[in-house]
Amino acid sequence: MPGPLPPPRDGNPFVRGLVVGGCLAAFRGVGRRGAPRPTKHILRHALQEGTALAAGTRAAVAVGQRDYTGALTAAAAGAAGVLIIERLLGDSPEARRESVNGKETQEKGSKTSA
Repeated sequence: MPGPLPPPRDGNPFVRGLVVGGCLAAFRGVGRRGAPRPTKHILRHALQEGTALAAGTRAAVAVGQRDYTGALTAAAAGAAGVLIIERLLGDSPEARRESVNGKETQEKGSKTSA
């Protein structure tokens, strides 16, 4: 059984993913709507990006070492982490329904006025 995986030599992949995810979540789509994203949205996406990148990096290292069980474990842990973050910081069911209803209303309104 192989020992623990060494940390990547090029830095901490979680922090890299956290920064990249935060930047993308903060500024993606701002120009179209003009309003900044809520902090909770930015935090959720940044944490998910960091978790996914860290898991992917660990899985890649494990595959390089032919430790396929470790790779699968890292991928599963990453997926579980992203899901947990979504459950903890995701939009409430009411907010999702309002968002969907708002889009449906806009779409119906544009179809009737056309």
